[in-house]
Amino acid sequence: MSRRVTSTAAVLITGSVLFAGFGTPALASADPLSLPGISLPGFGSSDFGSAGPVVETPRLASVDNFRDVGGTGRGYATTRGGHVTRGVFYRSNALVPNDQDLAVLTGLGLTAVYDVRTVEEVAAKPDRLPAGPRYLGIPILSGDLGAAVAQLKSPADAVAFMQQMNRSFVDDAATRAGFAQLLTSLADTEGPQIFHCTAGKDRTGWASALLLSIAGVPQDTIFDDYLLTNDYTAASMKITYDQIAASRGEAVAQIYQPLLGVDRSYLEAGLGRLTEQYGTVDRYLTDGLGLSAATVDRLRGKLLS
Repeated sequence: MSRRVTSTAAVLITGSVLFAGFGTPALASADPLSLPGISLPGFGSSDFGSAGPVVETPRLASVDNFRDVGGTGRGYATTRGGHVTRGVFYRSNALVPNDQDLAVLTGLGLTAVYDVRTVEEVAAKPDRLPAGPRYLGIPILSGDLGAAVAQLKSPADAVAFMQQMNRSFVDDAATRAGFAQLLTSLADTEGPQIFHCTAGKDRTGWASALLLSIAGVPQDTIFDDYLLTNDYTAASMKITYDQIAASRGEAVAQIYQPLLGVDRSYLEAGLGRLTEQYGTVDRYLTDGLGLSAATVDRLRGKLLS
């Protein structure tokens, strides 16, 4: 498929909907979920237990979908009785922090930032990075999506569109190559690292699901983590929805609403196609992405160290 985006009026990039005339949604600073120190129900440190004080990943008011791949507390529990190591891999939406949040990011001691947005996305909203980490752009996009978005006639169409996009993470060779480069870079680079797309939900959500699978996290937990996007970005999603409704009407806003967040069926569609084509995540990683067993082992070692 072509990886070129041709529409500038209404484009779904695999992680965000950009509607001309709506601008970039502002984050609602009054939203309690955007404030440091707030834990989401079911994912606080008390769910995992702790032998001592645990420093939680800070919530960033200006980068609302920033979080630790490993979860909270002691980290997500694995099927082998361990926990995913926190402070190693972070996931995020576009990194455009305010001064306070930039200082928080600086304090993480990051060594690398991987931006999987397209050239067009980066040009529209360049990252603002702390000094120190290496920046690497790895554009991941399957196809010209603008025309397809323009053809959506119902919320059901939008849901089907998102499901098919997740299948493309398995089907499309160029997309697989992008994920292979990302995972290899994460494995080969020392220190804390961040990867992100525009909204931190689709491309980023798929990569996070792969990492948690490598770590041996139960599938139910992987789905729960995937769906946290809807909690973390609730305020900005509402702003975007209201802007669409005000500009183009409630009916149009309802059509596009499934594009703004995530649904369990989206990830299920991708994982279902993975199972059809490769049988297991390990085979997708080695046969589909072309990762060596050593690369997968290095990722697992970082996630479980």
